[in-house]
Amino acid sequence: MEEMDSGSGAVVRLARIEEAEAVAEVWLASRHAAAPQIPPPAHTDDEVRTWFSMSVFRSGHEVWVIDEQGRISGLLVLGGSSIEQLYVHPQRQGQGLGSRLVELAKAKRSFLQLWTFQSNHRAHRFYQRHGFIPTQTSDGANEEGAPDVRFEWHASDQSERSA
Repeated sequence: MEEMDSGSGAVVRLARIEEAEAVAEVWLASRHAAAPQIPPPAHTDDEVRTWFSMSVFRSGHEVWVIDEQGRISGLLVLGGSSIEQLYVHPQRQGQGLGSRLVELAKAKRSFLQLWTFQSNHRAHRFYQRHGFIPTQTSDGANEEGAPDVRFEWHASDQSERSA
């Protein structure tokens, strides 16, 4: 499946294993730019690159990217009903790319869930605009040791609201 944006030339498509490092670079750039609002990654940049190539791309998860004329500018990792990762390069944030990735996930699943840091208020607003609701919090049972919040989206909830 490939989806072209006629205006910008951006394509949403499945990533290829040989793009693992480029995908990791978007993740790293986005995470580093979000500090100090969210905690820094728990692993070194090199460990993250290895994790993408050796784990994420080999996990059976769907790795989707936004390809803008050969440059990866966004990523979505779908594992079952979970949005495992959703990041847009900092220079391309606020231009609808993350929304395109969420809409892709919603088109492919009838239920989605994700975790984001409690301190990431920008992400909370983003997901709530897309119909996600907070359903659970944690005290930091993650690698970063930072409190987080679980969001869920149900397609049935959306159809009831629009009826």
